[in-house]
Amino acid sequence: MNRLVLMALLLCGTTFCSHEADTGYIVKTGQTAPDFTLTTTEGKIFKLSENRGKVIMLQFTASWCGVCRKEMPHIENEIWQPLKGKDFVLVGIDRDEPLAVVRAFAKKMNISYPLAPDSAARVFSMYAKKEAGITRNVIIDENGKIVFLTRLYDENEFNDMKDVINRLIEKQ
Repeated sequence: MNRLVLMALLLCGTTFCSHEADTGYIVKTGQTAPDFTLTTTEGKIFKLSENRGKVIMLQFTASWCGVCRKEMPHIENEIWQPLKGKDFVLVGIDRDEPLAVVRAFAKKMNISYPLAPDSAARVFSMYAKKEAGITRNVIIDENGKIVFLTRLYDENEFNDMKDVINRLIEKQ
């Protein structure tokens, strides 16, 4: 296990890493993130493996999710805006909603980071049990390894996630 993955595991401590099985995730920290391709609301193709060498944040969301609506402004203002010009990629993966709904959701939430519809929760089910809830975030290092997982919105966990992302970017 590389030093950065170990650091991420230590940062999240017993709050999350020791409870991964309880959160509905089927992926674990330290493993390679499952590859996928989605089309964003702007018509751009996003293929996870084509972003190797960058720090990646996947945010699983949906318009009907109240916790997602609470978390998204924090993601926009505290993560996306400060980091969008760096070797950082963020994509919101909207679970099982049509393109028009996802576009309206992004506009209503006033977010500028890319959103991509995930038809039939195909990508979601590569990362978590299909019946598991959202919001959830997956942080992937420059080598394609999962280094941090969140479920729901907790301010302390969110700050830990920001620390992990910033340390990964500083390392590059």
